[in-house]
Amino acid sequence: MQLPFPIIEEPDDASREKGRKLFVGSNADFLKGVVAMDGLPPDERVEVCFAGRSNVGKSSLINALTGRKGLARASNTPGRTQEINYFTLAESHFLVDLPGYGFANAPLPVIEKWQRLLKRYLSGRVGLRRAFVLIDSRHGVKKVDEEIMSLLDSAAVTFQVVMTKADKVKEKDRAKTLDQVRGALAKHPASFPEIIVTSSEKGWGLEAMRALIANLP
Repeated sequence: MQLPFPIIEEPDDASREKGRKLFVGSNADFLKGVVAMDGLPPDERVEVCFAGRSNVGKSSLINALTGRKGLARASNTPGRTQEINYFTLAESHFLVDLPGYGFANAPLPVIEKWQRLLKRYLSGRVGLRRAFVLIDSRHGVKKVDEEIMSLLDSAAVTFQVVMTKADKVKEKDRAKTLDQVRGALAKHPASFPEIIVTSSEKGWGLEAMRALIANLP
């Protein structure tokens, strides 16, 4: 019996090579940091965005996907990244690193400003093909993750869960977390029915993720 929200399958050779060329062979580069909607680049590329709690491993995942260790800057301070950061892939794609949500130390007006910007961004980008919601394999879905998923539901943006830091969890504990995540996703109509399990350190799931993004219509 097929599980709801199965783990994504490994890509075939052609898809794997297409993903490799896009990510590793195209010299991914930082384009700009955006603090307001009028700063967004022209909406004329395939766009995917990465959302997740502070310190869930977004920067590490982007760096691992592109093969460029210092492309996205990681911070150990929750809420430090407060810009929408755009990266280019070849002439065809944007990778978008959204501010880490769950600002631990940010003032309320800052939180409200970024929530407004995030809502406007998610509902206003024609090229946005998919949002990746990153969930720490050690912790599963938290209340703040549910909030971003509900926001994506209301914006009618398809989102896919990416489990990060899977190498930090024993297999039996990882299975428990996956069950918890599947239960949470069942409540969200915008959720894509596959989960990607990754480790930026070990390289798990990276080829599948590159291939998926390279083949988005």
